[in-house]
Amino acid sequence: MQGTNFENASDLSLVDTASDESSLTVEQAIANLRGPDSGLRYYAAWWLGRFRVGTPEAIAALIESLADDSDRTAEGGYPLRRNAARALGKLGDTQAVPALIECLACDDFYVREAAAQALGSLGDRRAIPPLMALLDGGLAAAQPLGDGIRLRHPYAAILEALGELEATEAIALIEPFLDHPFELLQYAAARAMYALTQESVYAERLVRALSGDKLPLRRAALADLGAIGYTPAATAIAQTLAENSLKLIALKGLLEKQVQQIPLPTLSEEARRIMALMDELL
Repeated sequence: MQGTNFENASDLSLVDTASDESSLTVEQAIANLRGPDSGLRYYAAWWLGRFRVGTPEAIAALIESLADDSDRTAEGGYPLRRNAARALGKLGDTQAVPALIECLACDDFYVREAAAQALGSLGDRRAIPPLMALLDGGLAAAQPLGDGIRLRHPYAAILEALGELEATEAIALIEPFLDHPFELLQYAAARAMYALTQESVYAERLVRALSGDKLPLRRAALADLGAIGYTPAATAIAQTLAENSLKLIALKGLLEKQVQQIPLPTLSEEARRIMALMDELL
């Protein structure tokens, strides 16, 4: 939750930069990632993930970056580690799992958030115990800190990762978050609970959120419904007041889930390839 605005702003900046550096090659990106310039290193980590460069050399360089100590902000954050974790989550190589699990102990909130998201994406069940450990203390330990805004851990990312990992053993830890004072955390818990139980009561909670007053919350519900592929939400997704691009992404998530669950003999390899290309563009 804390990282949302920062991450989006960074991504937009990097997209702009990408248009200026379209000549960057895989070899140069890896060299930059291992070079001395912190700006080039940060950009290279993002670039390798954005363009799905999953070569052994790229994976190795990104894993090394998860332990980098040189790129640290005055506030104590590790921007390079964050981008490396995000990239590794997109590349699907489970060699990164042990290093990402170590990142869950990093003192940078955003590194822990990126690592949890990556571990959920990689689908390796070795991540379940350390993710569950971050929920120790339950709802009482997950209350907002003194400023009423910050949280101790990136709980939304943790809950969603446990859902992606099909961690049914974590249901008792996740369910109380349906009553968290932050609505975004309630949504994350509903998303995870639906993923783990397939009970529509949780998904319908997200559908109702599409009628809420706040646009950021409607956007979050769109993302969650797309992630779980809840097809009864299709009409509500199309009609909610939010950007069409976000609604299309959510609807694409519903369609992808259908394709995964119901083999379609008429769906050609070419059609699947086009869907994959759409996914990369979105």
